[in-house]
Amino acid sequence: MAADLTERLLGGAAEPSKQRTAAKAAIPRSGSKRKTAWAAVGRFLSMAAMLVALFAALVLIVVPVATGSQTYTILTKSMVQKYPPGTFMVMKPAPFDELKYGDVITFQLYSGRPDVETHRIVGFGSTQQGEKTLITKGDNNGANDPEPVRAIQVKGKLFYAVPYVGFVANFLGNSDRGTWTVVAAVALIGYGAITVYTSLRKDRKRDDQAAEAA
Repeated sequence: MAADLTERLLGGAAEPSKQRTAAKAAIPRSGSKRKTAWAAVGRFLSMAAMLVALFAALVLIVVPVATGSQTYTILTKSMVQKYPPGTFMVMKPAPFDELKYGDVITFQLYSGRPDVETHRIVGFGSTQQGEKTLITKGDNNGANDPEPVRAIQVKGKLFYAVPYVGFVANFLGNSDRGTWTVVAAVALIGYGAITVYTSLRKDRKRDDQAAEAA
């Protein structure tokens, strides 16, 4: 009976100690909390960067190619109110007869020559032979363009514009823009794939560590 009482006393005395040990183990350290918070911030930033990269790839590369559009960069201040220098313009092909007053178009200054201009349609006319022409004007210019625009000169109608991105395109050079577009597309897709793989790998490692701790 004395031994039994001793065992109960010893057991009762040892029990709170075990509880305190378990309680200590259950309390996470502040350093661990900070690491977890920084890891969450890192995942958020990686995901945000990937989404920005994918959006840029869609807007600047995929959509223009898929729609058969051509891209240009505003170089002068003739359209500065809405489209300042450096604006990246995506011009989509449109039937000449469907162009209307107020449309922004890109056209060759002279048929058969590479020089182009991007201005707004402000009127219509016709040649002596009855061919329909467009009267154009820069939003920031005080007068209409001196020469009417014929159908053969029109390269496209404004689809959408992205401010300042055109500076990058100009830096890369017009002649090599197609090559750089392919390189950029591959780089963006590769970056997205690496980001997703890294994130999944970290999550899996974290789950394995949690399972081992349990």
